[in-house]
Amino acid sequence: MAEKLARLSLYRIQDILFHLPLRYEDRTRVVPIGALHHSSRSVIEGVVEHSAISFSRSGRQRRRMLMVHISDGTGSIKLRFFNFSKAQQANLANGTKIRCYGEVRRVVNHLEMMHPEYTAVSEHVDVATEETLTPVYPTTDGVHQLSIRRLIEQTIEKLNQKNSELLTDYLPQSLIKETGLFDASLADLSAAINFIHYPPPDVSLQKLDEGSHPAQQRLAFEELLAHQLSLQKLRQRVQAQGAEKLSDGGELLQAYIKQLPFELTGAQQKVMRVIEKDLASGQPMLRLVQGDVGSGKTVVAFAACLMAVNSGRQAAVMAPTEILAEQHYQNFSLWAEELDLTIAWLSGKTKAKQRREMLEIIRNGEANIVVGTHALFQDEVEFNHLSMVVIDEQHRFGVHQRLALKEKGKNQGLSAHQLIMTATPIPRTLAMTAYGDLDVSVIDELPPGRTPVKTVVLPESRRPDVIQRVRAAIAEGRQVYWVCTLVEESEVLQCQAAEDTQILLQEQMPEFLIGLVHGRMKPVEKEYVMQQFKNKGLQLLVATTVIEVGVDVPNASLMIIENAERLGLSQLHQLRGRVGRGSTASSCVLMYSSPLSKTAKKRLAIMRETNSGFDIAEEDLKIRGPGEVLGTRQTGLMQFRIADIVRDEHLIPAVHETAEIIFEKYPKIIDPLIRRWLSGAEQYAEV
Repeated sequence: MAEKLARLSLYRIQDILFHLPLRYEDRTRVVPIGALHHSSRSVIEGVVEHSAISFSRSGRQRRRMLMVHISDGTGSIKLRFFNFSKAQQANLANGTKIRCYGEVRRVVNHLEMMHPEYTAVSEHVDVATEETLTPVYPTTDGVHQLSIRRLIEQTIEKLNQKNSELLTDYLPQSLIKETGLFDASLADLSAAINFIHYPPPDVSLQKLDEGSHPAQQRLAFEELLAHQLSLQKLRQRVQAQGAEKLSDGGELLQAYIKQLPFELTGAQQKVMRVIEKDLASGQPMLRLVQGDVGSGKTVVAFAACLMAVNSGRQAAVMAPTEILAEQHYQNFSLWAEELDLTIAWLSGKTKAKQRREMLEIIRNGEANIVVGTHALFQDEVEFNHLSMVVIDEQHRFGVHQRLALKEKGKNQGLSAHQLIMTATPIPRTLAMTAYGDLDVSVIDELPPGRTPVKTVVLPESRRPDVIQRVRAAIAEGRQVYWVCTLVEESEVLQCQAAEDTQILLQEQMPEFLIGLVHGRMKPVEKEYVMQQFKNKGLQLLVATTVIEVGVDVPNASLMIIENAERLGLSQLHQLRGRVGRGSTASSCVLMYSSPLSKTAKKRLAIMRETNSGFDIAEEDLKIRGPGEVLGTRQTGLMQFRIADIVRDEHLIPAVHETAEIIFEKYPKIIDPLIRRWLSGAEQYAEV
């Protein structure tokens, strides 16, 4: 049993107290069958009127099932069992009175429960209903819901014994009172734990499901606090390692700024000043730079690299896709040419001979800046003196990959500086919670002359109108993107769909040159097509979502996204950011296939209403949740037990204040609090 419980991170008796319910069921009263409705979970009582084995067809297979009809005078319902024994069949004989609990479903013209829990009710023995709402806990293979409930019951009994030392409330009462958030009766941790496991029957299920009850809020506060303390502790650990002090960019940086064909925005200059200060501090920079699509983050990243190069050190820039890495390489090479710097390029698809050359110039220090994909952190890549690591779209990398690159920057026990960039704006609340160990800067100005993109939402049936719109844009000398999305995750199918679309569009518009880009093309082919499009050799580019990040073609002023309902808000926003990069008015047409789900309707409406990446990120957070928005589901980092970043946003300022006080006045409670709530997850936050 201990081995199985370890899979749920349950090692000590105290862990069992903090194994919290996912949801609750109301088994405190018997509901008349006539009052049942679809999808409700209820306790019912009735007499078996008819019980028989029948068969259902599933493809070619026939499945045995036991169908039991019961009624209570107010109505009747069928119980369906697929896995049953002879003994069960005998227990459910005609005339037996039973009490059941299960989910009610409407099937054609009758109600049904599939595999309900049930017990026989005799005239002489009264079967009591539950006295409190019934919690439903997370389980694992071999640990039944009932086993967990029994463990909880024993643990709560122990907790409620006189002078029990089972649960330590680490938070001083004065601290809890200072927040002004909690009812005095629930500020007590033991009372909150009792309530969470055994809520009284008069508490509304809806309120519990919302997580808004004060007892739930008390625990959510402590969980968010433990999370915040762990991030701050990690930050202190990283800063204690120290980092090289790097000079400002000097004349090198000035020469770079001078050669740019545009003025830097105030926001870019501000972020560059902050980076300069970070690099001179002697502590590792850990800075997240957020900026909407097209706000000029790459310009800032190159400036940061120059600060390392000016100090005689190397910089590395890692991007998640070949296309984005290539785009950075081209931009950097262009800027570096006039500054007489050497840029190395490494990706998984670099040919052996070129790879050997690149590895050599990285090793001997000839390469000032190294740009690449995840190929940068392979063992054979040896840097001469890496002091600056720039990671683009960091949430797309696995945690261990980022950690591996960071390790390459360790020199004489000192850490490399890290600059992390994202064009996926992260709502402030989420940034404060997920990236509590990072300093966050925002480039919140778009370069002058940019015009907002107008977004139109049209059904697939209006395709002929869309084709006309494409013709009109090309006639005006503009270029067009046509993006294909597919519901299947298969890259092969996506590429096939893009190829089919290109053929169809070419048939409908034979007078235009139409290119194609998808994920299965060789980098050289992709690069050739993108270059043609950039140089106006193609008027229309059909692409899969590979063009989501990094491609910059100022003359492209129209984008069509097919099956837009299949993409998330952030991805739609990223794609839309590929147009509107020049001074011409640009449009994005979101084509959808009916019928639309409620969520899809909401998403498309938000896209039509706003161009602000931050507003879109806030909505995305509400719709999809933090794990999806950050792409951290694989790390387990944001898998809270009871807290919810969206719902509990109002707690976060108090969490931050309380964390500061704890570091200052109560340092001894930091580790026990982290251990109670995180049990091992904090190792990931190193990066």
